[in-house]
Amino acid sequence: MRKDSGFENALIEVISQGLPLVSQPYAAIAEQLGCSETRVIDGINRIIMRGDMKRFGVVVRHRKLGYRANGMVVWDIPDARVNEIGHCIGQYSFVTLCYQRPRRLPDWPYNLFSMIHGQDRDAVIEQVEFISRQCGLRDIKYEILFSNRCFKQRGASYVRNQDLNLPGTVLSE
Repeated sequence: MRKDSGFENALIEVISQGLPLVSQPYAAIAEQLGCSETRVIDGINRIIMRGDMKRFGVVVRHRKLGYRANGMVVWDIPDARVNEIGHCIGQYSFVTLCYQRPRRLPDWPYNLFSMIHGQDRDAVIEQVEFISRQCGLRDIKYEILFSNRCFKQRGASYVRNQDLNLPGTVLSE
């Protein structure tokens, strides 16, 4: 067992709840855990470097921001061009995800997926057409799969609350 595993488990639990929406979120987390801001930042870095947490990102609730349409665009990109095209598509701010997946032939020829959010379907379609022009994809087959419903959106949970000494327990530095 790592010497800091209790602290790191508590840290993972706290950041899994979402970062506080304040100007210094790591300082607020440090106060909650009873330690220094530096210890929080160092702990997050250790957790990521060890591979215990693969991704540290944001869950954007786009509907609350006025974006009512989102489309998963599936592209049939020649395998030799997937990296090049993926970088081209991913450079645009309205693209929130862009990743490669294996084809499932003969039924599913698509190998590149990108998520685009817009205020309505027409905005998403315009953005897809823009990408198609800018990335040289006019002759590439694609489909836009629009969402019909929004289910739960939240970050991953890594540690169960009952395994921790939270809340109110100060973890030694």
